[in-house]
Parts: sequence; C-alpha cells; structure tokens
Amino acid sequence: MTAAQRDAAAEIAAGRRGELAGPFVAAVRSPEFMRRLQRLGEYLRYEMALPPRLREMVILLTARRWTQDYEWCTHVPLARDAGLPESTIDAIAAGTTSPALEPDEALVMELCAALHRDARVGDALYARAIAAFGEQGVIDLAGAVGYYSTLAMIMNVTQTSLPDGEHGPQWGA
Repeated sequence: MTAAQRDAAAEIAAGRRGELAGPFVAAVRSPEFMRRLQRLGEYLRYEMALPPRLREMVILLTARRWTQDYEWCTHVPLARDAGLPESTIDAIAAGTTSPALEPDEALVMELCAALHRDARVGDALYARAIAAFGEQGVIDLAGAVGYYSTLAMIMNVTQTSLPDGEHGPQWGA
C-alpha cells in the first residue's frame, strides 16, 4: 500500500467499523474516495432516519438487486437482529414479496423496486413515502440505495471474496 492507502486504512480501522474489510479493501485503491465513501456509509449505517429493521431491508433489497453475496452475507445477521422477519429475508433472496409484510416494509419494498427498476418514483408513491417516513427518511432511503449500490458495484468489479466461513446465498429467480 502507498502511504495514503495505509493512512486511509488505519482511519477506517480506528473508527466504528474496526477494520478494513469488504468493499473498503477494494476502495482503498483510491484512498480519498474511500474516506469520503466511508463517511457517508457511517451515517447511513448507524444514524439514518429509518429504523434499523427498514435500513437493513433496504440494504438486502439492494444486495439482491446487484446479486452481491458479500453485502448479503454481512447484512442478513444484522437484519435478523434488527427484527426483520425470516420470511421477508427469504422472500428477498428468492426475488419475491413476502405476504406477511408490515405496511412500512411493503412501502420500503415498493420504493426500492421503483428505484432499482425505474431509477425514480412516481408522485403518488413519493407522497405516501413522505407521509410514512418524512422527507429525511425518504432522502436517507434513496441515499442508502445509491450507497449500497455503489458498494455492490465495487465488490462485483473486484470480485470481493466472502467473509471467512460464509457461503453465498441461494438466489431465486
């Protein structure tokens, strides 16, 4: 590593993440990009306006969209700990919709589907999202889709290995 890469890696390891892992192993090739990306991610992962259950759902939906095994394997346990039902996690992996979604989960699924499919949301969906999550929540959700899409693309480009002992998910259709 260059001196700049070592400094950036040390900065991440000293922070909340505690180590240089996953997408940041690849991103450290551009140290300043990695630093800025990590700061955004720190906000979205630990402080965003949505509750952890919905945050993790957004991350899993985005990992599924990009067929990103590392992101999926890393966030499934966090989603479980945050209270996302196993049936919802299984449905996301299968590329289907769980029939047992809570109303806020159904709205997150609809928003993410629109963003992943169309790269936008219609006025009616936007209004429902604002009513449910507030303006900050909707912006944070859209930012999380973009951020985790960026991480997924970085890891897909660099073929990031799964964490030790992990096996990739069985993706559905």
